[in-house]
Amino acid sequence: MSFSIIADSCCDFTPEMRTDPVFRSIPLTIHVGGADYVDNQNLDTSLLICAMSQSPDASSTSCPSPGDYLEAFRNAEGDIYVVTLSALLSGSHNSAWQAMRLFAEEQPERNVHVFNSCSASAGEVLLAQKVHELASSGLPFSQVVAQVERVVAETNTLFVLENLDNLRKNGRLTKVQAMLTGALRIKLIMGSTPEGEICKHGQALSIKQALTKLVEIMAADKNHKGKTLYISQCLCPDRAQQLWDLSKKHCHFSGVVITATRGLSSYYANSGGVIAAY
Repeated sequence: MSFSIIADSCCDFTPEMRTDPVFRSIPLTIHVGGADYVDNQNLDTSLLICAMSQSPDASSTSCPSPGDYLEAFRNAEGDIYVVTLSALLSGSHNSAWQAMRLFAEEQPERNVHVFNSCSASAGEVLLAQKVHELASSGLPFSQVVAQVERVVAETNTLFVLENLDNLRKNGRLTKVQAMLTGALRIKLIMGSTPEGEICKHGQALSIKQALTKLVEIMAADKNHKGKTLYISQCLCPDRAQQLWDLSKKHCHFSGVVITATRGLSSYYANSGGVIAAY
């Protein structure tokens, strides 16, 4: 049976996923200094990062509309699986959900399911590839949905940020926090809650220490054994490789998938950020 996998552009497609017609990306838009950056295949993330660093003002994002998703559903083949970033971080999930209801009125015989990843970036890649694996095996639609929803509940997402300027500009850090983290060059180790909110796991005074602490968190989680580690990196491929090398020494992952952040993930991670999901 044919199928399609649709994800918002916070899903950092690997090069193989970008060329596979099964996958389709729905772009978000990033607004920086009066300019709009559509998060599609033509976006140069290094230019986006540069614009963000030069702008003294807060930037913002806008999610796809229900109409954007609806058009994608109409052009999709077979069963349709949708992966969005956490519903608590963006309206993308709600737009996809509304589009699914509209599409059900148009084509009630078609199967569509919208997954709230409760994650972002590498976490979405993990889920999209899991959907592909299960759907390709010939499992019925309902079983693919049930198994992937279990994966959503078991997925853990962690990330390390080097540059906190964007968080500061957008009010995600208090004035005192911004002063302290800037003066001390603190690196934050962050993660997602089971519900998909961002939480802090710790901090370090260097990226090396932060990556080491991140690996310690993963190693202490017995649920990681035998899983594939997904890593998204923002303009720092060597750092992603460093994280994987540390993981091989202390964890029991079965393998790794490393990819580059696209626009939306780069907006949050900023230059030097690393996101891991398993």
